[in-house]
Amino acid sequence: MGIIIKPIVTEKLTMITDKKSNRFGFRVSPSANKLEIKKAVETMYNVSVVDVNTMQYAGKRKSRYTKSGIINGRQVAYKKAIVTLKEGEVIDFFSNI
Repeated sequence: MGIIIKPIVTEKLTMITDKKSNRFGFRVSPSANKLEIKKAVETMYNVSVVDVNTMQYAGKRKSRYTKSGIINGRQVAYKKAIVTLKEGEVIDFFSNI
């Protein structure tokens, strides 16, 4: 499994990129450190990374009501990285579409 799982394109991260156009979010492997994330983004997108901020998210508890009763479960825990690029550089996630 790679270090970068997928880019995050949500309303909250879009607001961050509107304010500071050189910041992008990625869902990354929970065991990856900041140096590995930096190297992976630089090689994958051919940009230079200035800073990496990481966040660990614990899985939330969920329950559903069904005919057979209540089903309890848990969402998967994950790690998120906000990557700051060098001024003037941009990653275009939608260029392949």
